[in-house]
Amino acid sequence: MSKYIPTREEAFELLKEYNKNESLIKHALAVEGVMVHFAELLGEEDKEKWAVIGLIHDLDYEMYPEEHCIKTQEILRERNWPEEYIRTIVSHGWGICTDVEPVETIDKVLYTIDELTGLIAATALVRPSKSVLDMKPKSVRKKWNQSSFAAGVDRSIIEKGAEMLGMDLNTVIAETIKGMQKVAEEIGLKGNI
Repeated sequence: MSKYIPTREEAFELLKEYNKNESLIKHALAVEGVMVHFAELLGEEDKEKWAVIGLIHDLDYEMYPEEHCIKTQEILRERNWPEEYIRTIVSHGWGICTDVEPVETIDKVLYTIDELTGLIAATALVRPSKSVLDMKPKSVRKKWNQSSFAAGVDRSIIEKGAEMLGMDLNTVIAETIKGMQKVAEEIGLKGNI
């Protein structure tokens, strides 16, 4: 019996089945775009796997916020998703809602950029252009120490993730912005440029 490998289309349908909130869907699309960008940057061959994992990482967040990551695990196992996909998805909640540590590069990227996409999106929306297309890392860094700005974003997770990846924080921010720029229209951050 061959192993089931979910396609991007199947992942998107599943995401929409469990999520009706437009901002959660845009977040999933942003994380997908950044995951694909990092896959290209790091020379990973299976970009669709990175896309699917980015898209589905918060599958249970809208319906089961108290069981975040745990419920996703159940849903994906019922659908025979590969364990390696499930493990990566669950590891993005490490230290928050799971004890599954990010080990593989794909795990570490997801763990790092999940919160960061939220901070970048929030930063884009307060810019005159309302766009990610003209954004530079320094715009994000200006907001970094304002704890009241995007207060839900845990900066320490982003820092810990960058360290795990062995990448400079400014590089991670720059590359995450590039990934989001590629999907700016889909995530509502094209703005008025």
